[in-house]
Amino acid sequence: MPKMGESISEATIISWLKNVGDYVEDEETILEVATDKVDSEVPAPVSGVITEIRFHKDTVVEVGTVLAFIDSEGIQEARDERQEVSIKERAASIAVDSPKPATENRQLKVNPDAFISPLIISIAQKENLSIEELQTIPGSGAEGRLQKSDVFNYLKNRKFPIQSKPISNSQPTSSYPKPKINFVDGKDRIVEMDRMRKMIADHMVYSKQTSPHVTSYIEVDVTNLVNWRNENKDKFQEKYNEKLTFTPIFVQAVAKAIVDFPMINVSVDGKNIIVHNDINIGMATSLPNGNLIVPVVRNANEKDLVALAKDVNYLADASRNNKLKPEEIQGSTFTISNVGTFGSLMGTPIINQPEVAIIALGIIKKRPEVITTEKGDEIAIRSMMYLSLSFDHRVVDGYLAGSFLRKIGDYLERFETNRKI
Repeated sequence: MPKMGESISEATIISWLKNVGDYVEDEETILEVATDKVDSEVPAPVSGVITEIRFHKDTVVEVGTVLAFIDSEGIQEARDERQEVSIKERAASIAVDSPKPATENRQLKVNPDAFISPLIISIAQKENLSIEELQTIPGSGAEGRLQKSDVFNYLKNRKFPIQSKPISNSQPTSSYPKPKINFVDGKDRIVEMDRMRKMIADHMVYSKQTSPHVTSYIEVDVTNLVNWRNENKDKFQEKYNEKLTFTPIFVQAVAKAIVDFPMINVSVDGKNIIVHNDINIGMATSLPNGNLIVPVVRNANEKDLVALAKDVNYLADASRNNKLKPEEIQGSTFTISNVGTFGSLMGTPIINQPEVAIIALGIIKKRPEVITTEKGDEIAIRSMMYLSLSFDHRVVDGYLAGSFLRKIGDYLERFETNRKI
């Protein structure tokens, strides 16, 4: 199993494209795997015949684990045999050290501060694991965090669950009955969520349950910015061979505002606030199948408009063509959602955990506005846009959120129209 990002320790096998006995060429795709973030193809490291497949569809496998053996015409036969012996010895060692039955786990101390990810919560709900039971499972991840493999290993040996309230019922029960869904057989149809949509759903519910959301709004006059972009977009493409959309301009304004207000570029870890040094801007991007993904512009504050345009164009194209690499959708510290792309006037976005704020950019719309000139107040046609910032009220208060949002508006309204291409 190849390494697919710094924080990725395991992946799930989606499907094998080859079977035992099939001949494969070097670098030919032989299986597809999925992490919490993205699907990836795994190529054959050598040419040869597949002699053994060790893990099958839907199995969660740790990075570095041997997935299959390929006989490259006897050249690596001895080496493969040694690897097989080593793997069997390691498997025997793991079996000896595997988690003890739940009868003993029940005596473990519950850690109420243990971090539980949305994916772990989703698994727990399906397996009817309580929060208390999850908090007794030793984690093998960074700083003892719980991994999928930890939960699956625990479930294999689980005999007696710790008696507690299930996670699915952890919220106060309501006396209001669940509304009945009227399904008309022959007219209505059922569409099962795909894997990505399920993860999006879990992530959104987790975010709303974790962060107390508050949303602030401002309206900005982007007339000068729009005029400059319209006048220079053709020159920009001729000189740099890159399209000049509004997105890199928005990314630049947000990055500059984060430099002014670094406490918006944080994450919450229990009772601690993690202040990120890097400013990595996520771009909420709609995929052709209707799902959502967030590729990341890294170190946005260190790049000029040309570099930002190149990054934005590349990430948008890779998203549309399902060519994003795992590391290109990891590590964002703040997210932009351009709801104006779809004609929306404004939006109230849900925070992309573990960030603490997200901004929505509405449609740019011309309308008559009262402006102050040397002659006094006048009515003029201006290009106006709404900005809305959703923030985590645990660590971001109204003053910080309002000041940060206003600073972004100032950068957009005071766009330097004398910039040279």
